Amino acid sequence: MKRILIGLIAAAVLAAGGWFGFNLYAKHRATAEIEATFEHIRSQGGKASHGKIAFDVISRTLTIEDIAVDPGPQSQLNARITGIKAAGVRQIDDARFSAETIDVSGIEFTVDTAVGPSQLKATYKIPQAAVRDYTGELRLPDARASGSIVDLYRFWLEQLGRVTASSILVPTITIATTTNSGSSASNIGDMAYSGLQIRNLRRGKADATNADRFTFTMQVPQPGKSEKITGELSNLVMNDLDMTAMLASFDPEKANDDSYHRVYRQISTGPYVLTSTQGVRMQIDSITVDDLAIKPSKFRMAEMLAALPQDQSAPPTPAQARDIIEKFAGVYEGLLIGKVGVRNLSLGTPQGTARLNAVKYDQGEFALEGLDAPTPQGQIKMERFALKSLSPTHLLRWTAGLINPGQAPSPDQMLGLFRALDGAEIKGAVTPYKNTRQLVTIDTISLNWGQLVGSIPSKANLVVKMVAPTDRTNPAQLPLTMAGIDKLAINLDLGAAWTEASGAFALAPVTIDLGNLAKAQARLALASVPRGVFSADPAQAMGQAAQIETGAIELSLRDNGAIDLVVAQFARMQNVSRDAARSTIVELIRARGEQIASANPDIRAAVDAFASFVATSGQTLAIKLTPLGKVPVVQLMNLLSNEPIVALAQFRIEASTGL
Repeated sequence: MKRILIGLIAAAVLAAGGWFGFNLYAKHRATAEIEATFEHIRSQGGKASHGKIAFDVISRTLTIEDIAVDPGPQSQLNARITGIKAAGVRQIDDARFSAETIDVSGIEFTVDTAVGPSQLKATYKIPQAAVRDYTGELRLPDARASGSIVDLYRFWLEQLGRVTASSILVPTITIATTTNSGSSASNIGDMAYSGLQIRNLRRGKADATNADRFTFTMQVPQPGKSEKITGELSNLVMNDLDMTAMLASFDPEKANDDSYHRVYRQISTGPYVLTSTQGVRMQIDSITVDDLAIKPSKFRMAEMLAALPQDQSAPPTPAQARDIIEKFAGVYEGLLIGKVGVRNLSLGTPQGTARLNAVKYDQGEFALEGLDAPTPQGQIKMERFALKSLSPTHLLRWTAGLINPGQAPSPDQMLGLFRALDGAEIKGAVTPYKNTRQLVTIDTISLNWGQLVGSIPSKANLVVKMVAPTDRTNPAQLPLTMAGIDKLAINLDLGAAWTEASGAFALAPVTIDLGNLAKAQARLALASVPRGVFSADPAQAMGQAAQIETGAIELSLRDNGAIDLVVAQFARMQNVSRDAARSTIVELIRARGEQIASANPDIRAAVDAFASFVATSGQTLAIKLTPLGKVPVVQLMNLLSNEPIVALAQFRIEASTGL
């Protein structure tokens, strides 16, 4: 029995010795791995130190205290960490390890890097961070030492592409930024995140990234002063984030990649509040952006930053401005955005608060909806304003082409705007008319164009439906105001299209409806219209216009009160009764017709129809002109200016009236 007891004691002593020996070995190995990493930094000319290292074998918990890393004078980054505690640590192979949990405290790191011509310094402070179910590499590769923010972003995106984690939680982050343009350093602003979380990070892709709150302050230089802007944004959520897609835009090997890489499926946030020391306050209830993707061959941030002027103390030269805008145009060309939605925007102004129900971008259409804003003349309201098939790339390049001080833009440059969008629309607008209490009411103004020949549309349509007040100060509107007409209803429908195969050009329909006065309709056909007539060069266009031939012309005019208005005005001028005035006007028409009827018998029928139209209110006058042969448009225009009777003789004239 005694021998058995002695054997058990000996076994226990040996086991305890083995356990403590293994524990010391495990700690030594962990220390050696960590020290090797720090020594690698020191061998590259940097500084790296740490405090106490402990490793518990039972829980496989590694702790490291007081970490300080300064990679060297050429590096953009230095960092300090109070402590790291990793539990459930396992070494997967020679290059990777995993941990069930990693808790980090007292993180502070500074990024000092070049952004264009300026040096940007940002200091990040993170009191606590927690990572769950982590897998990553034992040693980080060397950070690039070019001093470029592009290389720094690329480095960190590459590292995120090498790790996995079920969650990363950062309760708070504060960021202070300053810039140094060479002469002096100045504070840009401060930012802070709270409740930042990344879920299911898998080698650069995350199911969701969200932050409960984001705040910032920014100093905006103004002439002779600096304005402070503060902002607060809540409930920021990014779904299906793919950082490897963003990495492609920094990768030189992807410079010829013309495919689109989706960065995220949706980003949403709100509310968002922005205020300034000048008393401006903007608030937005929500913002959503769906399906943002980039094309690496176009979306090249390094090229855009390189285009910024090196001397920021002076405004960019016209050449520099054009180059910067061209670079931004290239960036936009590399962006693909599915939808953008901004809801319930309000903006404080000196005249009051402007409100907008929605800002939308979808399939190239940009729209503002539900505008209600004050102006010095009064309140303006609008249900919808839209730009159709808007191309930011073409718009920026068009703008860049206009930057040429001292030289007026050429007609071709001005017409380049037609390439940036395909139309515009206003619906349900009410605006003040000058400084009066009267209102202009717009039901619809819609302008669309297409089939560009060079920079000129060969197809267009304009629709206008509105009610405008008459202006007593305008001499041309005096007959209307004297007749007691205080509003004028205007309906306009104009369509024009050219067919290249046949050379036909049709102006139809053309409808002008002055609701309480008259309604006019017209149709015009042209033949042998060459492509060359759609030219920004006036000389070329006029030379090609000589080939155009006139087709049939149809006109109709419906009297809704215009004849009575003319008769009343004539009666006041002649100081006679309205019946006498109407009879006098009819006699004058017939007398004038007799003078010209001998030149064209068709004119007599037209004059009779027109006299009948004036004699009885509320009728419709219809006139059709059919060419008797080939009638060149240029020749017709000259005849109309100099010999209108001869011009009419080129047509068979048909005229009629009816109620």
